[in-house]
Amino acid sequence: MVFQPSRVRILAVGRLRRSWLADGVAQYHRRLPGLELVEIRDSTPQREGREILARLSDGERLVALSETGRSLDSEAFSRQLSRWGCDRVAFAIGGADGLIESVISRASCCLSLSAMTLPHDLARLVLIEQIYRARTIAEGGPYHRA
Repeated sequence: MVFQPSRVRILAVGRLRRSWLADGVAQYHRRLPGLELVEIRDSTPQREGREILARLSDGERLVALSETGRSLDSEAFSRQLSRWGCDRVAFAIGGADGLIESVISRASCCLSLSAMTLPHDLARLVLIEQIYRARTIAEGGPYHRA
């Protein structure tokens, strides 16, 4: 089953202040109609975490992004999204200080985009590109070349 972008949200702390990041996110967002981008205002990690949790819908699967999370290659990420199928999925990207423990403990899984530490705004671009890539892998499209 190919996952539906309309069932996916990205909850990200902070604004995209660098134009090249905003342009990149916008480009992939146009390719994923229905995917929802939610910006959480920069604040203390506790307030950011409370806001992320408050934005979750009942029954929505939370995926926390953390440098300590599980690493998946693009094909495994695509398979995971497809397994979740019709579930609503929210990816949470913390601010400069990451996500607080209550967000990580609420998450059904914790993923890492890289073994290296990424700025949180760059993580947003990497995530949305990987969601697009996962969709094209699931559909058998030509975008992904391993």
